[in-house]
Amino acid sequence: MTETPHHDVTGSGPVLLIVPGGAGHPMGLEPLTERLARRFTVVTYDPLGLAHGRLGLPVADQRPADWSDGAHRLLEAVLPPGERAYVFGTSSGGIAVLDLLARHPRRLAGVVAHEPPCVTVLPDGAERRAELLGQFAGAGRPPAEGESATPMGVFLAHVLQPFTAYAPSAPSVLSAPSALSAPPAGPRVTLGAGADSRGQLLYRTAEFLADRLDGSFAEFPGGHLGTLDHPGDFAGLLTETFLSGAHTSA
Repeated sequence: MTETPHHDVTGSGPVLLIVPGGAGHPMGLEPLTERLARRFTVVTYDPLGLAHGRLGLPVADQRPADWSDGAHRLLEAVLPPGERAYVFGTSSGGIAVLDLLARHPRRLAGVVAHEPPCVTVLPDGAERRAELLGQFAGAGRPPAEGESATPMGVFLAHVLQPFTAYAPSAPSVLSAPSALSAPPAGPRVTLGAGADSRGQLLYRTAEFLADRLDGSFAEFPGGHLGTLDHPGDFAGLLTETFLSGAHTSA
């Protein structure tokens, strides 16, 4: 039997799945999740189990599909029958939720992807990705395994390159129509970027993806780390984005 992926749950209300950035370690997200838990059952996904005792153990190179498949299994385990979830991901987590949207949309009510670094979608994407990878390469690489391993080390060694090569696609067909019922409406998709990121690469990427995926664009407080720097305002806008006219029934 497949194990339920590592996660934590807090709050009550409609299910909101959070996919953190970096290597998926949810460090620093507690102020955000505490505020969101006033309105949602917040399920914080830890795709590599780094916050659950696995930091320092060997990790394979990751793909967005690895994280989105785990997110799908997690939703199937925690969602009440007949309900859909809201899903939020930031940075590499934003890429994972876009893959979840493309491959497993049927149990999703709404998706917000904040500054996903899938820059290859841009007309000059190859050059911009090379620049992005170069910025991280110049900073050195912390350990990814052993006692001194860090989440950043895992991210640089096993997440950054495969995730930034990902190009999102539109959601697959939600369900086959039948003579008795029409397929459910698709999830609402919002691409987000920080107000402090205006003029930067990931702001441009989010705007481009909003148009490509026929979604909306929203500007969130702060920059790339707005979830950590402005948790209250960020949670308020995220709640508003999800609950404005959204649906939860499957």
